[in-house]
Amino acid sequence: MSATIEVRLPPPPLPSPPFIEVNGIHNFRDLGGYPVASSGKSVKRGIIFRCAEPTLVTSDGISTMQSLGITHCYDLRSSTEIQRNIDAGRGGVKEWEGCERVFVPVFRDQDYSPEKLAVRFKDYFDGVEGFSRAYTSILENGAPSSYRTILLHIAHQPEKPLVVHCTAGKDRTGVMCALLLSFCGVEDEVVAQEYALTEVGLPIQWKESMVKHLLADPRLQNNMAGAMNMIGAKSEAMMATLKIIREQFGGPKEYMIANCGLTKEEVEKIKEHLIVDK
Repeated sequence: MSATIEVRLPPPPLPSPPFIEVNGIHNFRDLGGYPVASSGKSVKRGIIFRCAEPTLVTSDGISTMQSLGITHCYDLRSSTEIQRNIDAGRGGVKEWEGCERVFVPVFRDQDYSPEKLAVRFKDYFDGVEGFSRAYTSILENGAPSSYRTILLHIAHQPEKPLVVHCTAGKDRTGVMCALLLSFCGVEDEVVAQEYALTEVGLPIQWKESMVKHLLADPRLQNNMAGAMNMIGAKSEAMMATLKIIREQFGGPKEYMIANCGLTKEEVEKIKEHLIVDK
């Protein structure tokens, strides 16, 4: 009996824009280019980039980021996540010439990687409500101090492009980016679609590896459907989160002022620096 040989076709090219191919980093894309509702304006390109962890970035990938002028890399991961990567032989913190790595953990000593989120928020597996609860926890607990640093960079150093990342560039990074786009006046549906781009930004190999980790945990009860939901980035989850930002926090501007401690002047500077004519 002959063995079955699996043939895996190469993935289709990612849509560009907004994706940028950076060798060794998944899910790398520009947050700019999205239209500001009813204004004839859009979010400026080349200022804010988002991605998954850069641990395995190659020299070619570094050259690409240098060509983009990126001067700061904001790392939202916890110290526990970083140490786990080191212990597993996957590498630690990555730094490169011309770019300052800034440690701004959303949860400093807790593991908020996707698989640990699944354990902490088991109802993540049940759909949108679980994601909303997890994202609300991010906004309430860890994000104010973490996001504040990034927001102040945009307010005071707009000439210095930045990249922000967590582990997958999906949850903590996704909430941060959605907050910014919504503040700029991008419609909810467009913000949610930008968030959902992570579904194509993370390669199948990453997804398979993550599902394997999830299903190996007895607390997750070998729930394949739940595991697939956990690694997803459905637009409905972000739509629900944007609603929470308005109803619970008063809106993105109010969140930046009341929770992150920015002044009204600093908040207006962010909008001034990020919104341009189309």
